[in-house]
Amino acid sequence: MSSSRRVSCGLDLCYATDIRNNLHIASEAGFDFICLPIVHPRFKREFIGGKAKNRPGAFTRSDLILSSSDWNNLIVGKLSPYLAVDAGDINLRRESEEAVNQELVYAAHLGLPAIMVTLRGPNNTNLARILQSKFQSNSTFQVWVHVSMESPAMGTRQYRSDVDESDNGSSGNCNDTWHWWNTFRSVCNFDKKLGLALEVSADIPPETVVSRWAGEPLKCLVLPTSLFLTNKKGYPVLSRPHQALVRSLASLDVQIVISGNDKHGNIRYYHQYMDHIWQTISQVDPLTVYARGYEDYLQCPLQPLMDNLESQTYEVFEKDPVKYTEYQRAIYSVLIDKISADEKDQKVLIVMVVGAGRGPLVRAALNASQKADRKIRVYAVEKNPNAVVTLEAQQEEMWGDQVKVISSDMRDWEAPEKADILVSELLGSFGDNELSPECLDGVQKFLKDDGVSIPASYTSYLCPVQSSKLYNEVRLCKEKDKHPLHHFETPYVVHLQNRLELSPVQPLFRFDHPNKDELVDNRRYKCLEFKISQDSVLHGFSGFFDSVLYKDINLSILPETHSKGMFSWFPIFFPIREPIHLKAGDILEVHFWRLCNRKNVWYEWCLTSPVPGPLHNPSGRSYTIGL
Repeated sequence: MSSSRRVSCGLDLCYATDIRNNLHIASEAGFDFICLPIVHPRFKREFIGGKAKNRPGAFTRSDLILSSSDWNNLIVGKLSPYLAVDAGDINLRRESEEAVNQELVYAAHLGLPAIMVTLRGPNNTNLARILQSKFQSNSTFQVWVHVSMESPAMGTRQYRSDVDESDNGSSGNCNDTWHWWNTFRSVCNFDKKLGLALEVSADIPPETVVSRWAGEPLKCLVLPTSLFLTNKKGYPVLSRPHQALVRSLASLDVQIVISGNDKHGNIRYYHQYMDHIWQTISQVDPLTVYARGYEDYLQCPLQPLMDNLESQTYEVFEKDPVKYTEYQRAIYSVLIDKISADEKDQKVLIVMVVGAGRGPLVRAALNASQKADRKIRVYAVEKNPNAVVTLEAQQEEMWGDQVKVISSDMRDWEAPEKADILVSELLGSFGDNELSPECLDGVQKFLKDDGVSIPASYTSYLCPVQSSKLYNEVRLCKEKDKHPLHHFETPYVVHLQNRLELSPVQPLFRFDHPNKDELVDNRRYKCLEFKISQDSVLHGFSGFFDSVLYKDINLSILPETHSKGMFSWFPIFFPIREPIHLKAGDILEVHFWRLCNRKNVWYEWCLTSPVPGPLHNPSGRSYTIGL
């Protein structure tokens, strides 16, 4: 199966003698929009003094050239390249400020969807201030910050004898374009209207640099025509490394902008080639197919212990092609281990499925019994009365006396006999966040001394992440009747896409079943230290889990060991209130607690290094999980 998406592709023009004709040519070639200067790049204006101050006539073309619909959907405006609002010369700076304001006001008048601003050096603070003031005045356009993946100075280092190549230019960060961008968007307070137009360089930077760019709010990739090679038939193609780069970033739903002179006879060929790249991006993984549309979309974690799930939710999870297959394998292995071939006609094992839902684990147990040629009796315990209707229907129509349906909360049920196998699927995105420990501790008294729990254990993991997109999504989650910091003290389930993992994942909390401790206590605390590999910005922590079902049969959502094709769980995201700027080599120290009382379980977290920060969610004031 190939992706059915087509590429959204724009054409960058350095100037346009006839906008209507240029738009027609671009549209005929398949392009979706064009980027062009709001004012002719050579038309310099003077506002404070000079001969041109009182020059008669309009400073740019009339809005009547195109319809409002065309301006609103097909044109991305560009600020004049000569403007220098951060210049040291006060007169030049003031003239530039007036000109920038004039162009921004006209862009708003036209209703342009976006304007493109190019960063040509590290000092862009005044420009960021001007744009931030426009954001505050309810301007509707987005700002695409055009930055090269690698600065020209860095690109020429290998050809210069007066520069030490081992020096990566980090001193002062003057030549690192990511720092240009990072300073700019920090002054703009990570505004959601700010996006990145990343120009791909001829020399692709190291993987660490590329992955850092992938964690930014990418709106488009700018591909100069000089990057394209010519194939045997005379058509433009990208080199294999550039193809791989574009494919790796395509999952972020970026647009493409082609810039530069046509070097292959027809501008249409560039669009056709990019469309071919998009069409050949494979989408065969069930997780990728299932998660389409949920990328970086915040969801509140389910609380199935407190709330009854709907039929549609059960149906979605039951379609997972991996989870129940692995459960069935685990039950099969236990049956083979516990009943020898000589005992298979006499011995019957008791299987208790606690939290049976609509019965997928019951079916997995029965299938494992049939495949192993071993006898079992099943108790299906479920508290949701609506799901019990489905269980009883299946018991009457298919399962018969082999299965007994129990309509009860597992913690309140008094089992008539002890179980050989206790099966549950109470795991959440963070392992224990759907209260599997509390539930299984309550029913393990019904497990025989040599009984087996499936799962046998599970471990949560934590990883620091950079993601402006998630940070802005969290900022938008304000609710009137909640604590002002509620949205930053709540974990979210999210299919992570537009992010950068700042350090390898580390284990956090582990739970084993059955719990052999004399004093059962599911509170946890741990301090983790992460070494940061490169300059970056911390926006929160992503959480994962893995679980041992039985012996070597596992389920995992860890990036390195993810159970291929499994989509029942997305990672969890713990935000922090304010972004933290990190340097390469910093030790990031985070403290995590899992706390509880008689009614609720909750998490608390805080940073103590490299800078101390406030405690998030103290006493569960913003988020709890109901028992």
